[in-house]
Amino acid sequence: GHLYPKVEVTAAMARERPDLERYVGRKLTVIAWLWARTVKSPNPAFRDVDVPLASTFMLSTKKGKEAYVEPVIEGGGYRFTVKAGRPPGNAGVPPAQGTKLSRGANFRCLMSDTPIAGDYIKAEGKAGRMGARLMAIVAEGDRSRVYLSPMSEHEERAREAEPEWRPGQSLPDDHRNFWTFSYGLTTWGDLFTPRQLVALTTFSDLVTEAISRVKQDAGFPGDETPLRDGGVGAAAYAEAVGVYLAFALSKLSNVGSLITSWMSDRGAFRETFARQAIPMVWDYAEANAFADVGGSLSHCLEKGAMVLEQFPAGTISLAMQADAATQAATSCKLVSTDPPYYDNIGYADLSDFFYVWLRRSLQTIFPDLFATLAVPKAEELVATPYRHGSKEKAEAFFLNGMTQAMRRLAEQTHPAFPVTIYYAFKQSESARKTNAGETPAPPGISTGWETFLDAVIRAGFAVTGTWPVRTEGAGRIVAKDTNALASSIVLVCRKRPADAAPATRRQFVTALKAELPAALAHLQSGNIAPVDLAQAAIGPGMAVYTRYAGVLDASGEPVSVREALALINQTLDETLAEQEGDFDADSRWALAWFQEFGFGEGPYGKAEMLSKAKNTSVAGLVEAGILESRAGRVCLLRPAELDAGWDPATDGRLPVWEVVHRLIREHDARGEAAAAALVGTLEAATVDAARELAYRLYTICERKKHAAEARSYNAFVQSWPEIARLARTTDPPPAESGALFDA
Repeated sequence: GHLYPKVEVTAAMARERPDLERYVGRKLTVIAWLWARTVKSPNPAFRDVDVPLASTFMLSTKKGKEAYVEPVIEGGGYRFTVKAGRPPGNAGVPPAQGTKLSRGANFRCLMSDTPIAGDYIKAEGKAGRMGARLMAIVAEGDRSRVYLSPMSEHEERAREAEPEWRPGQSLPDDHRNFWTFSYGLTTWGDLFTPRQLVALTTFSDLVTEAISRVKQDAGFPGDETPLRDGGVGAAAYAEAVGVYLAFALSKLSNVGSLITSWMSDRGAFRETFARQAIPMVWDYAEANAFADVGGSLSHCLEKGAMVLEQFPAGTISLAMQADAATQAATSCKLVSTDPPYYDNIGYADLSDFFYVWLRRSLQTIFPDLFATLAVPKAEELVATPYRHGSKEKAEAFFLNGMTQAMRRLAEQTHPAFPVTIYYAFKQSESARKTNAGETPAPPGISTGWETFLDAVIRAGFAVTGTWPVRTEGAGRIVAKDTNALASSIVLVCRKRPADAAPATRRQFVTALKAELPAALAHLQSGNIAPVDLAQAAIGPGMAVYTRYAGVLDASGEPVSVREALALINQTLDETLAEQEGDFDADSRWALAWFQEFGFGEGPYGKAEMLSKAKNTSVAGLVEAGILESRAGRVCLLRPAELDAGWDPATDGRLPVWEVVHRLIREHDARGEAAAAALVGTLEAATVDAARELAYRLYTICERKKHAAEARSYNAFVQSWPEIARLARTTDPPPAESGALFDA
């Protein structure tokens, strides 16, 4: 406890910070100490100064509760001071930006403004010269966070910690999932501060002591049969309590590492595993294990107790571990499974973060389970190149293993029910090596999807459909400002009939064109997010492909899964393009222009030529309010650039293009209710066409890598059910209220 001091607010502190006056003389419990990593300045004039690598100086961005760190340069050094309120913004520089210049390990020297390159920081880290400096203290106030300037005595107290043990196992040299390795943090023990190690090892040792005390105080008789052997007496009960205590310690480690950061928008910790990887965190938050808030041991115990309280008395649960290729647990069962996603997550490697602490606490209770120093990894069914020596060998390992696992399911599961397989995975295109060299992947083809589907088909399954299921939270970090999947894509599979006939490539394509449009319309009517549409459409397409014993090209060679996926995507594009027939001439022109120029400028001559082909005119497009033309250049207007005083009741030329971007303008600026108010003034056919256009525009933006626009179209379609509901239940505004749609 002496390593976790409280902070006393003095009158001197309040003279500089009037907001602290009510706390003068009080000792506040620290919630977190916020640290910035440091390296020696690369500028020779300041080579003795440990300069901070701070991604931001903002501590709180909550409205009315803003706080930030201000670095003050004094002579040949600097100090940090914390101020309340919004920081003053410099021209072209966001307020309290920190010393980070761009993505990755690119910073600037606080003292000289000299750029600090990533290679320099890596070299300093590997040489053991990366340090840390206390940047701010977060304390518990009266129903609020109190942000305080760093104090030398608190920094010194942290450096007094001397752990007796640290996990010495090496991190895998896997730069995709473990980013710290390049900066000299190469063991599991390196991911914790000395103070965190002292706390975690102390609590870990106390688990054993607690088991002894619980057994002594249990108050009921019983034999000495241990928990692992099915014991139900005082000994087994005490060991069970020890397991739950170890789980709490496991949760504590997730918020008690130097990968934990501080979320300025929420005033809370961002845990180590905010994503399924170990990232490099430059300014980290060290939690107080003794505070009664998130990040403390008591909080972790309470969370565990909440889970246990949900179990009815007498509930018996069973978990087992088995090789998916040889297991017998699925015999005559209905199976729904969530398999590994190719190379997306290194489950076993990442599990060692928790395993090293669980082993220390529970090895005596489960000696067989914790017999190894680290999690067994050799048979893990993921395509990890560093483990297998090359991408090709990793892919072959995954394909063979997944085929065996799926074949086992096909052999064992109950024939009356389909097998449902969750696959919330989106991967970029990748080249495929052949004897003639590398063959680029066709647009939209994912190695992960291709290899997984290949395994499913080889196992004897036929895909009978796709269910997009909304399982993914929009607030998860991998979805923040990205076009991450909004749903899990569930493949519905049945064993392929033994008498399935083969088909030619022409027959396959003909069946695709006949069946995919209806399936696509069904998916759109269910309001599937545009970001999920392409992968959801794979199901109906693969249902056609897998109903046959095989699909053969003109030379009698099998059409591969990769080729089939390319044909499915091509048919999907053609189907979406055919929907353009529902649009007016102005919108068809805008769509064609957008595919080439986006919202950027293009030559007037080209615009005029395209307008003739689309049976419209540049002047008419300008009149419609969707295009700007000047000095021989034209460009489509972005939603925010559309006329703010527009009134749909008086607009004599209203293309679908304008409708969708008016709706997006209202949705982005004022929310679903404002968009619904606009929908209430429009004809149903126009609104339906606008939603179709949003799907088409998302597809174009994703292919063109226009991420910001893609997010906007995707968000609009995802909000559509609520917009439509509000439009049905809200009286439309009076016609004269054009100001309703003002910015």
